[in-house]
Amino acid sequence: MKEYLIVYSTTDGQTLKICEKIAGILNSKFNTKIVSIEDMKDLDINHYENILIGASIRYGKHKPELYSFIKENLYFLTKAKAAFFSVNVVARKPEKNKPETNPYIQKFLTLSNWTPFHIGVFAGKIDYPKYRFIDRFMIRLIMWITNGPTDTKNTYEFTNWDAVNEFAKKISM
Repeated sequence: MKEYLIVYSTTDGQTLKICEKIAGILNSKFNTKIVSIEDMKDLDINHYENILIGASIRYGKHKPELYSFIKENLYFLTKAKAAFFSVNVVARKPEKNKPETNPYIQKFLTLSNWTPFHIGVFAGKIDYPKYRFIDRFMIRLIMWITNGPTDTKNTYEFTNWDAVNEFAKKISM
């Protein structure tokens, strides 16, 4: 059975949750391995025929480790026709939930100097009770500015799981 490596960069766990869902679908055709981008130093990606990278946004940015990983492995990622998805709360809006309309995907493509074979974007989750005071305050302010939910007693999951399923099927072909 072919191998599928799923590399993730997450802040609060929603990207990992999405990766696990995708792996569940890919498992019918592939041996899947999910690895945090921080743990990739010990793994040779050349061993894998298929690669998916999933990364979250916090305060408008992907983590620097994502860009370092892509820069170090750009040749192989391009050769392997690797896929990428971003998780961000902006994607909760219908006009920003496609790769071509999501500002973070566009910024990523420019900064990474990489064009993934497949690109996805999924809305994430806001878990106010879990956040430290400063994060809760800042995210609430951002949500207020963008007409999002501001009740800090609640958790809001915006991920469209049907879209995740469709993306998983698309990258499994």
